[in-house]
Amino acid sequence: EAVAGPGVGTGLRARLAGLVPESLAGSRLDPGRRGAASMVVVALLAAAAVGFVTWRSRPAAVPVTAPPAVQAGSLGGSGVPADPPAASRARLVVAVAGKVRRPGVVSLPPGTRVIDAVRAAGGPLPGVDLGSLNLARRLSDGELIFVGGPAPVESVPAGGASVPSGQSGAPLDLNAATVEQLDTLPGVGPVLAQRIVDYRTAHGGRFESIDQLRDVDGIGDSKFGQLRAKVTV
Repeated sequence: EAVAGPGVGTGLRARLAGLVPESLAGSRLDPGRRGAASMVVVALLAAAAVGFVTWRSRPAAVPVTAPPAVQAGSLGGSGVPADPPAASRARLVVAVAGKVRRPGVVSLPPGTRVIDAVRAAGGPLPGVDLGSLNLARRLSDGELIFVGGPAPVESVPAGGASVPSGQSGAPLDLNAATVEQLDTLPGVGPVLAQRIVDYRTAHGGRFESIDQLRDVDGIGDSKFGQLRAKVTV
C-alpha cells in the first residue's frame, strides 16, 4: 500500500499559491481596531434583529369570551327562547261604578290596586268619601268596584243568572248607577239611560232628589210614575 509523502502537501500549497495575486502574496488580513469594532456592532445589530423577529413571531394568546348564561326555563324544547308567560301579558278587566267621573269598564295591568281602578275611571266625584274602600287591595279580573256606597244588591234566580237591582225590587241609586244598570229600569233603554248619566254629570255628579228625573229629556209624567218607586238618591 502506497503512503503519500511530504511531496504531495508541498505540491498542493504550490498550486494554491499560484492562485493568489502577487500583490497579496505573503500579506496578512488585519482589520484593525476600527474594523473589529465595526464587526462587533454589525454582529450586535444582527442579533437584535433576529431577536425582534423571533419576538414578533411568538404565538399570541387569544381571549375566549364565555357565552351568556341562559336562565332555566328561558328556552323552549327546541332551544328557541320561549315566549313570556301568558300571565305577564294578560290584563285585568274590571267595572268601576258609583260616584266616579267616568263609570264603566276599564282595562288595567296585572298587580293593579283599587286606587288605580278609581283613577282610571276619572277619580271620585267631589265630596265622595273613599273610606269604605280598601284602596290598597289588589284587583282580580272581572270584579266590580263601587265608589261612594255599597254595591247594589243582586238577586240570583233559580236559573243562576243575576238580576240587576233595578229588576229585583231593590231601589236603584241614581247617584251610583251605571248606564247598564239604568237600562234595566222599566221603560228606560240605553239612550235614555245615557241621558240620565249625562244629566247627573252636568249637575255636579249627583241627583239631589228623585224629582230631578223630570228634567231629563225623554222622561215625562207617565214614565216618571213608573220609575219613582224603582230609584232612590
